[in-house]
Amino acid sequence: MSGPGKSRQHKKERTGRTDRVRAKHHDQAGGRSHGRRTAPSGGRAAAGTGAGTKARTGAAAAGGTGARTRGAAETGASAGLRASSGLSAGPRLKLGRRRGDWMDIRLPDYLANATLQQALNATPLPPKLISKLLQTKGAQLKGGMLRLQLFPREERDFPPDWMELNVLYEDDFTLVVNKPAGIEVHPSEKGQRRTLAHAVSAYYELSNQDVRIRHIHRIDKETTGPILYAKNEFAHYQYDKAMREKKIERVYLALAEGVIPQNKGTIDKPIGQDRHHSTRRRISETGDPAVTHYEVVERFKDHTLVRLRLETGRTHQIRVHLSSIGHPLAGDGLYGGKRGLISRQALHGERLIWHHPWTNERLSVQAPLPDDFAEALRRLRG
Repeated sequence: MSGPGKSRQHKKERTGRTDRVRAKHHDQAGGRSHGRRTAPSGGRAAAGTGAGTKARTGAAAAGGTGARTRGAAETGASAGLRASSGLSAGPRLKLGRRRGDWMDIRLPDYLANATLQQALNATPLPPKLISKLLQTKGAQLKGGMLRLQLFPREERDFPPDWMELNVLYEDDFTLVVNKPAGIEVHPSEKGQRRTLAHAVSAYYELSNQDVRIRHIHRIDKETTGPILYAKNEFAHYQYDKAMREKKIERVYLALAEGVIPQNKGTIDKPIGQDRHHSTRRRISETGDPAVTHYEVVERFKDHTLVRLRLETGRTHQIRVHLSSIGHPLAGDGLYGGKRGLISRQALHGERLIWHHPWTNERLSVQAPLPDDFAEALRRLRG
């Protein structure tokens, strides 16, 4: 990550075109808005750009890499008021305007005479968070305006480590970062530094965001692709719930050894820990259920490029499943792959698809293919 005010463009081979988008970011001290600019597709967003932080949004195209466009809003509003409100049913309140720690929402006509509790019941906030806001006076009703303290300043829980950070998407609730190979999402042992958590902490510090580091999911150290972060307690609750309900979709590209004959298929095999190897997983009848769907993208003389969708999220799931059908990942020495073509497992998180925690809008980002993976494909095609 470079110093304040600097960013570098890093060229990557990919298809598609990235539109520049802008999002509003309100100054934490007083509600002033600044534009957040995107970098060209595949560009490196260096922390230290000051208040104008990077934002990239996108609904990914069905093929290719590096294309990102804004996801279409879901049709239909979310559920109406809860029965306990005592009001006639209406749509959930729209996203308000952020002013520092608070979000201000102008109440619609049907809530003109509502109590504070009734107004809160018209939001997507869970009961537990509503109760907390009421106890801390973080919810106020003033002159037809509902004010919610959704963005209290928090102490960053990881010390900052400066490194380049490729931000794929950002708004007041969400951060999505493209993890490079060779870096862990968070520390795996006490005292470990230079993980993605430390890089995100540095990004928050340089962009003047007092936010805890809340990763929603993980990928292996040598795997590349998007990592989703929640930027406040409400978003964290919504994303954890979406993960449990399997509503956050992750799509991967993998280069497998050998030629997979079927155009598409499903691997449904439970995965457990290998008793003889502490970091290795294996197919086990007593393991956890694991389901991987795959489709062939391109076949080569002795390799196959496949796109995979996970129905479950077990440790090393794709690596174990492909190895179990005789097609280990290229470069994956732990599960039988050879390292002549690429020096790590050829696995890349291509797309991340989720819904906005407040509006339920469908959002998606597509991460550009990393250089070593793209070079392996060029060699196979050449």
